[in-house]
This record gives sequence, C-alpha cells and structure tokens, in this order.
Amino acid sequence: MLGKRAKTLKPAQIRGLLRVTEATSRHPERAPFILRLSDAGGMRISEIARNEVADQLQPSGLIREEVSLRAAITKGCRQRCVYRSHPKTLAALDRYIEWRWEKGKGTAMDRQKWRGLMSQTSLILTHKGSRYELSVKRRTNDAGEQVEYLAADSLQSYVTALYRAAGLGKGYSSHSGRRTFASRRLAQGHAIETVKILLGHTTWTMCSRPLEMTSREAREAVAALGEGWG
Repeated sequence: MLGKRAKTLKPAQIRGLLRVTEATSRHPERAPFILRLSDAGGMRISEIARNEVADQLQPSGLIREEVSLRAAITKGCRQRCVYRSHPKTLAALDRYIEWRWEKGKGTAMDRQKWRGLMSQTSLILTHKGSRYELSVKRRTNDAGEQVEYLAADSLQSYVTALYRAAGLGKGYSSHSGRRTFASRRLAQGHAIETVKILLGHTTWTMCSRPLEMTSREAREAVAALGEGWG
C-alpha cells in the first residue's frame, strides 16, 4: 500500500533534508516546497507534476486550504482532497509563487487574479519554466489487469537527487515522503481507513460498506503532522 522499499523519514531527517536543500539547491524557492508537497501533503510525484495553479489558488489569489486533486491526475482515477494545515508549507507556497512571478515563469499581465500566474499552468515548473514531462507506463491492478498510467520520471529523479544530496542514500527515494506522510499518521493513532482515504488508495472499497470522512476529520488528521517540520 505504501510502496515496496522506500524508507520513511524520522523528524530529524526531515529537518536535515529541508535544511540541506535550502542551503544547496540551485532553486531554494522551489525544491523545499516540492518536498513539503510530498512529505506534508502525501502527494504522489505524478500528482505534483500535474497539479495546476488553479488547483492551489482561488481566482482572488488566496491559497486554497482544501486542494482538490482531480480524478484525471490521480493514479487511481479517484478525486481526493489535500489539506494545507502546516504554516511552513503555506509559507513555502507563498515564497514559490512570488519567485515564479519575479522570474516571469508562466505569468500573466494582471496580478489581480491568481497572483499574476496563468491559472492553467502546472504549479511546479522546471528551471526553464516548462512543465515536467510525463511518460505512459503500465502496471497490474488489483484485478490482475494491465492498466496505463502517467509517470513523471524527471521530477521523480530530481526529488530523489535532493535526498541523495542530504545524505539519505540507499532505501530513500522520491516515494519516501509519501510513506512518511502515511506512517506518521498511523503512529499518531489514526485508523488505517483514514490514511487510505488521505492517500487516495482504492483497496478500502473492498470493505463491506463505504468509508466516509468529513473535511474536519481529514484536516485534523493532516494537522497532526506538526513535529518534524520545525
């Protein structure tokens, strides 16, 4: 469910990863924010690559506290919500938006809407200002069928390189952030059904009745991250 081999991060490792990334990355406005989307938001790398400005911001420019991941961009083709609760994740998003505006990456003439960004552009852009490329791959689903999905190999390699630069070697990869997101919530006592919903996994549909969770319950589960993001 949480990935086959990727190791999870301890709070001290998270702090170290962010500190090294901030100090050594060529793009400190972007790289730490990508890590937070994975570690503090539980987003897949492909979801990060396909997320758009309008998914994160309201037309007025205000940050959406509840981000809807459209079914079209999720691996399981199931819409789910990501909740922005950690103040430093919000600050990192603010900083990244301002950096994009200042560098003219996917920007419009009017700053009154979408903070001056083009709403349908990818939120995370390459250093050249383009979206990360996607490739079509195949996997076997729970029913044993071959299904196609889109992967963001270049962004995945970029994130894994950030881990390596921080001294996190064998066993750590771009999937470690998502595993950490899940494992910490389980350790904090949240039910596995809750974690499955937050991750967007579909295996819970095999239960005898549908599982539901209110927005308030989801926010409380996500807000529990706290420690480790210092």
